[in-house]
Amino acid sequence: MATNNRKVILIRTYTAFAFMCVFAAAIIAYLFKIQFKEREHWIELSENLSTTIQTVEPSRGSIFAIDGSLLATSLPIYDLRLDGKAPGFAKSTVFENNVDSLALMLSQLFKDRSKAEYKRILTSVRKRKDRYYLLKRKVSYPEMKVVKEFPIFRLGKYKGGLTIEEKNKREKPFEYLAERTIGYSVSGVQPVGLEGAFNKDLSGKEGKRVMQRIAGGTWIPVNDEEQIEARNGNDIHTTIDVNLQDVATHALMRTLVTNDAEWGTAVLMEVSTGEIRAIANLTRVSEGKYTEKYNYAVGESLEPGSTFKLASSLALLEDKKVKMTDLFDTENGEKRYFANAVMYDSEKGGHGVVTFQHAFEISSNVAISKAINQHYKNNPLQFYNHLEKLHFTNPLGLQIMGEGKPRIKHPKDKDWYGTTLPWSSIGYEVKVTPLQVLTLYNAVANNGKMVKPLFVKRITNTGKIIKEYKTEVIEKSIASPQTIKNLRIMMEGVIERGTGSKLKNPNYSIGGKTGTALVADGRRGYAQTIYRASFCGYFPANNPQYTCIVMVNAPSKGIYYGGAVAGPVFKEIADKVYANSHNLHGDIKLVLNQTNPAPTVIKGAHKQQLQTALNALGKETKRVDSVEENGSEWAQATMSNNQARITPRNINKNMMPDVTGMGLKDAVYLLENNGLQVQVEGFGKVKTQSIPAGTALTKGTKVTLKLG
Repeated sequence: MATNNRKVILIRTYTAFAFMCVFAAAIIAYLFKIQFKEREHWIELSENLSTTIQTVEPSRGSIFAIDGSLLATSLPIYDLRLDGKAPGFAKSTVFENNVDSLALMLSQLFKDRSKAEYKRILTSVRKRKDRYYLLKRKVSYPEMKVVKEFPIFRLGKYKGGLTIEEKNKREKPFEYLAERTIGYSVSGVQPVGLEGAFNKDLSGKEGKRVMQRIAGGTWIPVNDEEQIEARNGNDIHTTIDVNLQDVATHALMRTLVTNDAEWGTAVLMEVSTGEIRAIANLTRVSEGKYTEKYNYAVGESLEPGSTFKLASSLALLEDKKVKMTDLFDTENGEKRYFANAVMYDSEKGGHGVVTFQHAFEISSNVAISKAINQHYKNNPLQFYNHLEKLHFTNPLGLQIMGEGKPRIKHPKDKDWYGTTLPWSSIGYEVKVTPLQVLTLYNAVANNGKMVKPLFVKRITNTGKIIKEYKTEVIEKSIASPQTIKNLRIMMEGVIERGTGSKLKNPNYSIGGKTGTALVADGRRGYAQTIYRASFCGYFPANNPQYTCIVMVNAPSKGIYYGGAVAGPVFKEIADKVYANSHNLHGDIKLVLNQTNPAPTVIKGAHKQQLQTALNALGKETKRVDSVEENGSEWAQATMSNNQARITPRNINKNMMPDVTGMGLKDAVYLLENNGLQVQVEGFGKVKTQSIPAGTALTKGTKVTLKLG
């Protein structure tokens, strides 16, 4: 019995062992199959099962000018990728019947490869079964729409094998116009301008999508249904007027080139609202070439020179330290305060004895510094307090990035010297930004009410207003009404009989102040004669609508006074504003010969301005009877029997137009927009032009207009 039991146990043991051996062999065989025969299949399967969630970048909001023109926007660009396993590629009949046509169309559209090269790429993608081959980067929207209709691709996203990835590219349609004010926001770089200040609003909200890893470690989107859409950024609506910005930029450019200056800035502000209509900042990058590299108006804290005399005069008049009729001896044009500290007037030999008002008009350093030193040397804090109220001691808190930090010395500061009070009275030993100076002048033009400069009016999203920015009053009254009145009389006197007399014109009045500052050059101080010319003022003087500051640094052609260098830029900007602001013009009276008058012809002008002017003449004069349209912005008018007819005047930008009979402003505007350099001789309307009408043009050609 025992023997039989042992036999049974042995049989069972051998059976179990044999079974285990067979099972182990089967496992080994299966592992061998997986490891060697099915290796590619399982690797691909594991990769296909790998997924992740990736970020979808939103489209950045746009920045608009006040008229709705785009200053900055994000344009979609696309990457095109191919899936060699898609049915359109995998099915031999579909692929072979269409690959030649597809290759030809790609070659004709992109013009970067031949038909044969594109066919080799398509065939190779199919052969290798590439799942995510990059065919083309940075494809435009119109190109992308065309490609989607090509053979094979037109089968659809999944069958046609074309995967389209959208990205965004930031574009500035007006290129360098207000470029630094618009600014930028780039990862890892200090943000600049409105792009930086409003980055959170412009950026939008990221989306999410499920991505799948395929062979080669490339990630592709799984499907659109599992995607959380990105929320596009908000739009920013600025106060910038594109037309005035263009005028300011090119007027500043001409002055910089003419005077071979280092840099310049020009800012135009609306008096009542503080809205910035134009802001130009140009830096020399090579001889005769300038571009926007730095926002001097906002970020450059500097010694303003004589434009600062307005603040000094305000303090003296407001504290009743002086009257406009008080007399000051300018001595021999020099005032010695200390052994090595001598104040000089620009006029050698001095101006003699002058009233305080005339001292301001002729910008006498000696007279203004004597007045300040005499009345505040025992109480300099009183003078400092005025500068503090005028918001010179701290930044204005602008909507824009990069505002410069001002420096006004306090009487208790360690670097308060014996020269500080008289020198600061004429704009030295102080540092403020051009926008701070402009804000002061704007307050005087605004009857004493100081408003903060405004760059952005509102934020919107798909037309819906998200946030609005109103005019912010930062000082209800900077001085008494009488002080403001006197300051305006003095600034208008600068134009009538002072350093700004070259700006005087018969069309509208101006009030302002010139400035010519000697620029400190690091450790060398003022040893090198580098000047900064400036002019700040308002117009029209009887009812100020706009203030403007122009600053030109280091002019090097022998002319450096503010009235001669910065003044012409101010006037060109003001002329353009005045010409386009019909509300600033007085009533037009036209006396007609009632006995069968001959027709009057206005040979050429901007159509909209011409029509507006004729309609404004009055009921007893010419009226617009008809306007012919053909899309041209230029027109001429014929007036007869109390009626006016406006007909289009076609302008071919590649041909020299006929500008004879046109007013100078319209003729110059038209020719310069065509890329010509204009020289003018005489006065009146255009009588002759050096290049005959109809001549083929090249940019930069000089044309001489003779007026008469």
